[in-house]
Amino acid sequence: MTTAPHFWQGSFIDDAEAARRLAELPALAEQALTEVLSTETVLSACAALGAELGTPGSPVHTRLAACLTDGGSDPEEAAATLAELAAALGRPALERKLRRELGGPNPERFTRPDARETVFEAWAPVGLLVHIAPGNAAAVAPLSVVEGLLTGNLNVLKTSSTDTLLAQHLLAELADADPTGVLARRTVVLRFPSARKEWLQLLCAAADAVAVWGGEDAVQAVSELVTPGCRLVEWGHRISFAYLTRDAWSDQATQDALAADICRFEQQACSSPQVVYLDTDDADEVFAFAESFAARLAEASAKCPRPELEAAEHAEITTTELIARLEQHLGLTKVVAADDGSWRVLADTRSALAASPLHRSIWVKPLPRTAVMATLRPMRRYLQTVAIGGSRTDIARLSQAVIAAGALRVTPVGAMLDSYHGEPHDGVYALQRYSRRVGVQADAGFGATACLDDLVAPAALPAAPTGPLLDKAGVQEQLRTLAAEHAHLYFRSGGTTGAPALSVFTNGDYDTQMRAAADGLLAAGFDPAHDRAANLFYCGGMYGSFISFFSILERLNATQIPMAAGPDHAATAQALVMYRADTLFGMPSYLWQLFHSQGELLREYGGIRKVFYGGEHFTAEQRRVLTEDFGVQVIRSAAYGSTDLGPLGYQCTHSEGSVHHVLTDLHTLEILDPAADLPVPTGQPGRLVFTSRTRAGQRLERYQIGDLGRALEGVCPCGSHTPRIELLGRYGDVVRVGTYFYNYRRFVEIAEEELGYRGELQLVLAPGEDRERLTVRLDERYAPAPDAARTVFLTAIADLGSAVAEGLLTCTVETADTQAFERTPTSGKLRAVIDRRPATA
Repeated sequence: MTTAPHFWQGSFIDDAEAARRLAELPALAEQALTEVLSTETVLSACAALGAELGTPGSPVHTRLAACLTDGGSDPEEAAATLAELAAALGRPALERKLRRELGGPNPERFTRPDARETVFEAWAPVGLLVHIAPGNAAAVAPLSVVEGLLTGNLNVLKTSSTDTLLAQHLLAELADADPTGVLARRTVVLRFPSARKEWLQLLCAAADAVAVWGGEDAVQAVSELVTPGCRLVEWGHRISFAYLTRDAWSDQATQDALAADICRFEQQACSSPQVVYLDTDDADEVFAFAESFAARLAEASAKCPRPELEAAEHAEITTTELIARLEQHLGLTKVVAADDGSWRVLADTRSALAASPLHRSIWVKPLPRTAVMATLRPMRRYLQTVAIGGSRTDIARLSQAVIAAGALRVTPVGAMLDSYHGEPHDGVYALQRYSRRVGVQADAGFGATACLDDLVAPAALPAAPTGPLLDKAGVQEQLRTLAAEHAHLYFRSGGTTGAPALSVFTNGDYDTQMRAAADGLLAAGFDPAHDRAANLFYCGGMYGSFISFFSILERLNATQIPMAAGPDHAATAQALVMYRADTLFGMPSYLWQLFHSQGELLREYGGIRKVFYGGEHFTAEQRRVLTEDFGVQVIRSAAYGSTDLGPLGYQCTHSEGSVHHVLTDLHTLEILDPAADLPVPTGQPGRLVFTSRTRAGQRLERYQIGDLGRALEGVCPCGSHTPRIELLGRYGDVVRVGTYFYNYRRFVEIAEEELGYRGELQLVLAPGEDRERLTVRLDERYAPAPDAARTVFLTAIADLGSAVAEGLLTCTVETADTQAFERTPTSGKLRAVIDRRPATA
């Protein structure tokens, strides 16, 4: 491992080279910031590095542990630091952070906060972000750079000359985990003393923002160097304390929890308690608590090894303790300390907030709740965490009081140093401090544009995974071990292609998917500012269509009539007229029945302008009838998706037939050869295999969903660079009967083109006495004579005619009322192929 002190855009360099490059920093910023950095690139690299750090003994873990132990950390401390980093770099933690702080997993993309308006907003980097890191927290420096990368900045990190090289080598490993090289080009780490003013001046002069850790002197020194307009992000020293009511301070468990907080990290964290306030103004109660609490602190201290103190630290503790002992003679204080000097409790009758000399030194002071504001507000700039012990009512009231006085966090006693992913730091969200909120106002010509970025270039995607393929059985097996915290929302599939299957999402995953699908609906031509949508998808039985489109329309701030599909077509049609619905969402088979059973009313109404469908397809003849007879102007797919993966694609206003754009915000798509697990050439048909990248819970990687399709080349006429595919049916649409293979879609095409048929079509496969039977079932309202239809099918499908002629199968055509067509009970979707043959056939 190199000992060069500086890491500059992918390589380690010495002082001389660093000095030369520093002079060119403004030009470097201009060059680096012209390159787009997607959040997905950062998340993928962080996840890969986090996995290595979370595996003790891995090469990366071993190298970085050596950085810490070579710098004086013991192996246990080094392992704990790397475990902390591994957790912080995990995709679930970072995605939660992005959602909390910037509203979603792709904050850099220009999307429409209010879909009724063509106003696009995004979070943009501040530009060149300088981080001046503290010397007392090994994980802080690299994690601040990760925050800078998540917000798209060029990051220059300055570490202390006494620090280890952990930050340099960890960020080098992060850069190595990114095959695009863009993270390396956005990262510089310099190790030098603050006394080297000329380097600090060069950094600050070029910076758009400077994040600085330290006390008032350190912050003041940096503020004098930054240029006007440069954003100064101060992460200054803070002071924290505990506040106990009478019931709490008498409770031994509360005292033990407080003692543990004091011993953790030797009070070096800003959230460590330095004072214990008691809700009293009685000095005797303060002194009595100090005596009883000293025994609990002694016990907790004995369980925690105590590091050797430096001379300056020892001197500060000795001075503070001696002064307190002298004031005992005035009745102001009382000192209870360990004989070996390992801990001390300093009771003081004066309420003013005072800093502790740390290293297991704690002040105990009186502070009646009525005096909280007057006592604490003068110190509001420095307040951070308050641990409150008391009843539920006390905690609620006292939380309001201390926050009004300036505190930033309130925790239970014993949890002052605990945190959660996405928690604000010192009262603000770091990612917002490292970003700018920017907007673009556009005209009505952008009404069908959900994201401006798609008009510029395709989104940067990680390399396709290389693991084994996953099928539906594998997905169901995953659910057996899915953690409860990842199982918030349960759906079942309609069961069109088999038994209904369970799918589980977190609420956050569901929200992300619904927002992506909402963007797709905008691209399809849905206008939330003017369209009045009737949701006629099937509802109930854990089926997801109705509730999903309710959520999608809700996120679009659209007007919707949430009716759901029902058997009373007359009541449905009357409601459409009554509530002036002009846009329908539903299954083609249900909508087709509705239009024809209530044709007179709906023709007279004449107000249905748009139809968005899902789950099935309208035939060309059905589209013609809806357009010519009912005046429908737009007939388009509402979404392409599956119950287990969620939304996968969307149609734009230029998409014809089964062509869809891929929702690359959510998924990575591979198209594999039908007979081999290899990619097909662009434009050739193959199996669609999706990897979902935004699922915090169930991770679906290389999932074969059963669909066939092909990629389309070139930029779509709508202007979007998002990849497009043409859906070519399902594996199950191809069936083998009498030694030949037949595609369901071929029967549909022939019925439309040769017979002028515009109804539904169903294939029924059954065993016969001496040969298998294939029955083509047609809607009696639109079907020609069965014998005539049979002749057309046998002529147009050569293999079918040959099989019948050779006696390999029997082919019949039957006509039936549409109610006799078999459908899935949950979704109402038409079952295209019904196979009644024994499983051994």
